[in-house]
Amino acid sequence: MTGYTRTPWTIAACSAALLFLLAGCGGQPNATQAPSASASTPSPSVSAAPSSPAASTDQASPPASEAASSAPADTGRETEPAAQPPQPTYRMTKAYNIVPIDKEQTPAKIVLLTFDDGPKSPDTLAPILDTLDKHKAKAIFFVNGYRVKSHPELLKEIDDRGQVIGNHSYDHIELGKEKEDKIRTQIESVQALVKETTGKTPVFFRPPFASSNDAVRSVAKENGLLYMTWSNGSLDWNLGKNVKDKPQAVIGHVMEQLHAGSNILMHELPWTAEALDELLTQLEDKGYGFVDPNAIELTQPGE
Repeated sequence: MTGYTRTPWTIAACSAALLFLLAGCGGQPNATQAPSASASTPSPSVSAAPSSPAASTDQASPPASEAASSAPADTGRETEPAAQPPQPTYRMTKAYNIVPIDKEQTPAKIVLLTFDDGPKSPDTLAPILDTLDKHKAKAIFFVNGYRVKSHPELLKEIDDRGQVIGNHSYDHIELGKEKEDKIRTQIESVQALVKETTGKTPVFFRPPFASSNDAVRSVAKENGLLYMTWSNGSLDWNLGKNVKDKPQAVIGHVMEQLHAGSNILMHELPWTAEALDELLTQLEDKGYGFVDPNAIELTQPGE
């Protein structure tokens, strides 16, 4: 071509333009082609915003220490053993006195309080229980089965107030005159009735009138009962007709026979209930305490 001169600059410019066009057209992937696995999409960095809690289990999990503290208690672990009952600190002698097992460690100047022939009436039982509470004293209530049958609520009251229930036979008969089959019925029916009413089985037994024989002792032992009569009688059951003097007579009889370890026989009677507060006060004034029946060893003397 005439009139056109190819200078080096023109050639360079054209070459650059051609390279630019080639790069713009041939370097892009086809729009319908999925990116290959090696495509250079950016990886999420550690500083990237977290995904939603539902999608990110790592972010929803608490630290190990918090997870341990918030986990439910291990229900499969062993439970602690039930507390064992305290060891007995007193025992009964052949004369039915209550004495310390360890004379150097346990006070000997104590008495055992007992009440026979109940439960009779709230009018007599309530003041006795109130007075025992006042003096922080425990007693054995030797009950008859036929009375429990008539007043189960009174038996429950004795138990609910923390007192101890003993077996005094079902019908309050002279067991020493009876055969073994009747003796067994008289004793074991009370065991069952008290257990049914309170959930506890008696461990103390006193025969009515102190009437006994070998069969009475044998059946009592078979039923895990500590057999006892008494060593200090209040004579509250035989005080004549002068009611006015009866409370003082109850106190007088007990104090006349008083000795360390006295196993005191009383009954659920109006005048005994009336006398009880003054009686316990006088005993305390003389330095006597009231033994908890639960602290008495259940081994029969001589065994």
